[in-house]
Amino acid sequence: MDVYGDETLTVMRFGPLGPYANNAYIIADEATREAIVVDMPSGSAEVLTAANDLRVKAIVLTHTHPDHWMDYDLVKNTFQAPVLCHPAERIMPADKIDGPLADGQEMSVGTHTVTALLTPGHTPGSTCFLVKRFVFTGDTLFPGGPGRTNTPQDLQQTIGSITSTLFSLADDTDVLPGHGDGTTIGTAKAEYAAFAAREHPADLHGDVTWAG
Repeated sequence: MDVYGDETLTVMRFGPLGPYANNAYIIADEATREAIVVDMPSGSAEVLTAANDLRVKAIVLTHTHPDHWMDYDLVKNTFQAPVLCHPAERIMPADKIDGPLADGQEMSVGTHTVTALLTPGHTPGSTCFLVKRFVFTGDTLFPGGPGRTNTPQDLQQTIGSITSTLFSLADDTDVLPGHGDGTTIGTAKAEYAAFAAREHPADLHGDVTWAG
């Protein structure tokens, strides 16, 4: 487990978890001990242990590819908190979703505000979550490139989400993705600039890297 934050806010990263090396996160207010959980992959028992003295208000999903909610029953039954995601997500059974998350929707965690940012491309309802200087990007943005896409149109939509939404954040914003290590918005901007300066085939998609 990696821990970030300050005297008022704690962010915990758990990973790599499960067969797909996912990350899960806890966002916790130190004063009230309120918390939000981001994603619930296989291996989320570690999350439950770390949250034993917290009051989890919600479980939010960056998107609904199954590797991001493989431990649904364990996490949901333990916390008894609503599971939320963007309504454009259709992969997860509807009866497992307790409520929608709109673009720009704000959720309070103690004195802190977590804002949902719609970033479609990897999936139609892919959503990032911003709190203070941290943005949880799911499979939209990783160090060195965007998340995997199935079509050239999906890649262009993902790039549009990254450049129009995520790159509007401060350069020192910490990017905490759904798999692997983090980066910063400033580093991602510089990497993307090199990518954008080159020619690319019209059918480019799949596992794309800014350096590739």
